Amino acid sequence: MYVVLVYDMEAERTQRMLKLCRRYLTHVQNSVLEGHITEGDLTALRNAIEDLLITGESVIIYELSSEALVDRAVYGDDPAEDSRFL
Repeated sequence: MYVVLVYDMEAERTQRMLKLCRRYLTHVQNSVLEGHITEGDLTALRNAIEDLLITGESVIIYELSSEALVDRAVYGDDPAEDSRFL
């Protein structure tokens, strides 16, 4: 499946969430990641997110059955195409 994940964390904690999410997805904007993920990995990611979050923080995961269902338009440089984000 294909997911888009966005998070809102306290500034000093954002790197922890980013490090966790980059294990599974591609970082494309400040607090946005996307990519293909298995059901098992998504379950593991959800569990780790729940353990990491504190009051006042949030994560939203948009699940799509296929990347083909996403109409993705990028203006400017596409971070997902940048080899530095491997």
